[in-house]
Amino acid sequence: MKIVMAGWRQATGEGKCLLSRDSRLTGLQNPAAQAWVPYLLLIAATLLCLLPFSGRAFSTDDALFIWTAQQITNHPLDPYRFQVNWNTTELPMSEVTQNPPLASCYIAAVAKVVGWSERALHLAFLFPTTALVLGVYRLAKKFTRSPAMAAITTLLTPALLVSSCSTMCDPMMLALWTWATIFWIEGLDSGKPLLLTASVLLIATSELTKYFGAAPVPLLFAYSFARQRRLGSWAWYLLLPVAVLIGYELATAKMYGHGLLTTAADFSQKRRLWTHASKGGRTLIGLSYVGGCTLPAMLLAPLVWSRKQIIIATVSSGVAAVLIMRGLVRLGVTAGSPLAFAARNDHWVIISVQLVLFIAGGVSTLALAVADYRRERDADSLFLLLWVVGTFWFTAYLNWTINARSVLPMVPAIGILVTRRLDTLVKNPSRLLRTSVVAALLVSGTVSLWLARADTELANSARTAALLIHEKAAANDNVWFVGHSGFQYYMQSLGARPYDWSHPQTKSGDVIVVPYGKVWPEDVTPKFHGSREGFALPIRSHATTISPELGAGFYYSYWSILPYAFGPVPPEKYAIVRLEQ
Repeated sequence: MKIVMAGWRQATGEGKCLLSRDSRLTGLQNPAAQAWVPYLLLIAATLLCLLPFSGRAFSTDDALFIWTAQQITNHPLDPYRFQVNWNTTELPMSEVTQNPPLASCYIAAVAKVVGWSERALHLAFLFPTTALVLGVYRLAKKFTRSPAMAAITTLLTPALLVSSCSTMCDPMMLALWTWATIFWIEGLDSGKPLLLTASVLLIATSELTKYFGAAPVPLLFAYSFARQRRLGSWAWYLLLPVAVLIGYELATAKMYGHGLLTTAADFSQKRRLWTHASKGGRTLIGLSYVGGCTLPAMLLAPLVWSRKQIIIATVSSGVAAVLIMRGLVRLGVTAGSPLAFAARNDHWVIISVQLVLFIAGGVSTLALAVADYRRERDADSLFLLLWVVGTFWFTAYLNWTINARSVLPMVPAIGILVTRRLDTLVKNPSRLLRTSVVAALLVSGTVSLWLARADTELANSARTAALLIHEKAAANDNVWFVGHSGFQYYMQSLGARPYDWSHPQTKSGDVIVVPYGKVWPEDVTPKFHGSREGFALPIRSHATTISPELGAGFYYSYWSILPYAFGPVPPEKYAIVRLEQ
């Protein structure tokens, strides 16, 4: 935390240079050399956090990105022309995927050099995360006197550290978004068209990594207009990302018979309608996910809000939690019945406490953006407000599900807002206050690393299960399985085939493997007749990102009200059924 303390000293006038003390220790007296020290320390901090997880198994949607990358190596201009059984039946990949292909292009390029192993690909994805953290530091220089704290706050969030352990597109998209914002602001400052061009090219790359990467277009338009109070030549540049997205839609429509951006929007709308969640329910669960994923904002709340404000937020969150736990708020087809989802199991006390804290944290996070705008009323505060509120709106009301990956784009803005709030409220901080800030960030980092370890344990358990099943069924050539995610990736790698519910091809003597939990996914083994052998893999982390029993769903909120949870995690269960007539 030395970089945070040094940045805090700079903000309060206790040092003339960001790392003056560190430069004396290292012998760096050249200001140009000193300017690189924060970047080097941030690189080291990012690698220190993520290198331990570089050997983890592929999980969640990693398989979709990797299979697309494998297609790209053979057909670079036709990334989605293959079949995949990801849910219940085999479909064209162009109908299954909800993301554009640039992250998979990156995987294909990397794999051509270093191979397809877990460690090689995870190490490759350290680069986008590192670029993101460095970008937040540089961007925060334009908004706060303590950019190092903003960057560290961003790094030590559950949303970023857990998401960065995957080979999915989210940290890469956000890194491109952040650097596009940097170049745009610097382009406006200097009047250099080259920087504005670089910015919109990065936005175009961002939106082809993940569709939400197009969000900087309206954000930067609003920022620029508020700053200059008129339309300028800068507005023409923002048409390029729009044209690229339209071109992508037309090109994919010609290739696959339907535009992939339209397909993703249609998928999101249908899934939202299918869950039948009310606006109030989505709001509260959205706040829960925001509070849990931007943990530093919650932990620093006692330093940035008055005692009265904290009490009001906590009491309101408690009332909201009661409404959720009693089933008085419609959350979806599973959780919204009068008999509340979380109260149907033995862990309702643990879930309730965490739910109150997370909703209060979500309120605190959104309030930071609102308070900053009410205080400053300038282009910078408007930009940060729209960044945070726009991301929350998309997460809670527009996306197909509420998840941590949708919250992730607001994390850099929250890091900047927390730092701005402390800069404003505390002109001459005491040693106790500085220690409190560092302690809060250390707690956030510890929790985030704990969750990354828990998520890694879940991912590795699916790989272990696939290997055990392969050993048990080695004598049988026809092995089928139910379920997807990392389990599907490893089962298919070992020669097993996904069960097609619409066109079953199993016969007597085949083996079918079913992963199941106590609540969801349901145990479907009774639908298959034959001898049954079960086994379970214990989860010892006492924290989880995916557990219906604990109400945790980092990647998917269908049966979840928390992004993650702490408590006794049930084992991962599997059944092996040898089919009989």
